[in-house]
Amino acid sequence: MDFFYEFASTYSYIAAMRIAPIAEAAGLTVRWRPFLLGPIFKAQGWDTSPFNLYPAKGRYMVRDCEREAAANGLTFRLPEPFPQNTLLAARVAVGGLEDGWGEEFSRALYRAQFAEGRQVGDPQVIGEIVDALGQNGAAALVRAGSDDIKQKLRANTEEAQRLGIFGAPSFIADGELFWGNDRLEQALARARET
Repeated sequence: MDFFYEFASTYSYIAAMRIAPIAEAAGLTVRWRPFLLGPIFKAQGWDTSPFNLYPAKGRYMVRDCEREAAANGLTFRLPEPFPQNTLLAARVAVGGLEDGWGEEFSRALYRAQFAEGRQVGDPQVIGEIVDALGQNGAAALVRAGSDDIKQKLRANTEEAQRLGIFGAPSFIADGELFWGNDRLEQALARARET
């Protein structure tokens, strides 16, 4: 099953913290796929998160994420600004996934942003997160600027668009799209059927 996630997505944070043990218990492998919602939103005529465009929806999202996070033993706080620029973080994740530490990095970055309120668009913060995982933060940041990594993130985003993904988190199981943290179990059930 593919897990398409965007670091600026509040619900992707919750899904990223839940997915590994649930998938493992189901005997399934999950392919983590960082992508960017910005180009997808632009195609819909939006220049920011729909939670900013529609204030009532944004207020609901914050309260809903607080409830969902608490139900899963997580802390939630909306970072300032919201959304943060997560392009560099997504590129670091692509490299980290290739090297075997990307899932751990992704969870750590989500905690830093949505539990601790850190500025995850800051290269220094990203480097510190990578270093805390026992990896080389400076090297990861340099690699994130390579054409190879940029192209791989662009390919993930283009594939998300091709698959009809319009938000995050999104799961693709047996070719079918499941959108939202609350659809994780349904996606895993579909993946188990195949």
